[in-house]
Amino acid sequence: MEEGAPAKRDGLKWALIVAVALLVLALAFAVWALFIYHPPLDVAPTPTKTPRPPTATVRAAAPSATPLPPTSTPLATDTPVPSPTEVGPSATPEPTATDTPAPTAAPQPTKAAPARMQSPEYGMHIFGWWRPEVADRDMGYVRDAGFGWIKQIFAWADIEGAAKGHYEWARTDRLVDQAQQYGLKLLVRVDVAPGWAQGGNGPMRDFNDYGDFMYALATRYKGLVDAYQIWNEPNLAREWGGYRPDPAAYAQLLRVAYTRIKQADPGALVVSAGLAPTTASGDIAMPDVDFVRGMYQAGAEPYFDALGAHGAGFKAPPEMDPGQVANDPNYYNTGDPNCPGPSCRIYCFRHVEDLRQIMVDYGDGDKQVVVLEFGWTVDTRPGSPYLWHAVSEQEQADYLVRAHQWAKQNWQPWIGLMSLIYIANPDWTENDEQYWWAITYPSWPVPKVRPAYDSLKAMPK
Repeated sequence: MEEGAPAKRDGLKWALIVAVALLVLALAFAVWALFIYHPPLDVAPTPTKTPRPPTATVRAAAPSATPLPPTSTPLATDTPVPSPTEVGPSATPEPTATDTPAPTAAPQPTKAAPARMQSPEYGMHIFGWWRPEVADRDMGYVRDAGFGWIKQIFAWADIEGAAKGHYEWARTDRLVDQAQQYGLKLLVRVDVAPGWAQGGNGPMRDFNDYGDFMYALATRYKGLVDAYQIWNEPNLAREWGGYRPDPAAYAQLLRVAYTRIKQADPGALVVSAGLAPTTASGDIAMPDVDFVRGMYQAGAEPYFDALGAHGAGFKAPPEMDPGQVANDPNYYNTGDPNCPGPSCRIYCFRHVEDLRQIMVDYGDGDKQVVVLEFGWTVDTRPGSPYLWHAVSEQEQADYLVRAHQWAKQNWQPWIGLMSLIYIANPDWTENDEQYWWAITYPSWPVPKVRPAYDSLKAMPK
């Protein structure tokens, strides 16, 4: 028995060593697990955010519009043609925006509260159709003077002249884009029927052709054109296709245009045509007060947001009462066989108040008046038909400022936009009567302004 004892002791010793080693390993593992090892967290990956492309203005395509070429290529079919309303050198058309489909149906307009402008708002008529550089400079003139609106002619014949449904949008695209760049609101005057639409007992055979065009125009520039003037001076035969002025027919045209514009762009303002101040009656003309009454009697009231008016000052200062002017040979046209008398109230700026009173008489006083043209001429040419009421350049400056002040002090809240005439077309000469109404000279490229521009720029707005 004693001979096996050392072997037994050796076995116990090795068992003890193994046990101690295992214990040390266990303690080391515990320390590693508790203090050293950190398992990864089960966290879902964060998705990568894809940046949005920069926003851009996209115009809706007009119904039946011809396809536009790539934006890097001018319209090949946009050959310069002298406009019936603005004649000047041609310019390379600007690229057009990408078309997007128009909706297949539009809601019918509903009766709502009259649209309102600030009272007053300030605008100038420019001539930017043919030359982009002219539009660019003159929009700068308007903006720098502290005025917020421009008025520009969009002649129907210049846009849809080739055939019904064939539109040339290059120049209108460019003008709308430039107005946006300068932060200016845009009122466009739309008249002059293309040859294919002319005929009948007025400026066009079918008013629906004009309505279709206005729908195309308002669809393309929804939210970009702020107001539309429906025709110009339809109380003159020469503006009504050579036919006798007809306020009932004009009311029908207004209804068609208003309905189609509101279908395309309910937010756009529709302004009735500015009317020529005249005392003549018959086949060639109708006094503006008689024409406006005829419009209301024909049911035009629901189909315009603001009444358009022209407010030529003639020889009278802007504050002068129309009743006084109508009976004072120093201010009315002494060559007018209808003077003196009530019809001669037209010979002053405040004749606008006579048109406003008609609105009130017909229960339409909630609407505003937009003065689409007003000013004083400095035409001193011998033999000019405007010589009798020419004023000096300094009087022109003073009267324009005082006209705005009169409206602000006496015509609120019913006066809306006041758009004076003109920033001069660089192609005018002294042989053009518009040259003498303008507040700038038709100089190019060096700008030259009359005192009126500087006075209007300094005028508190």
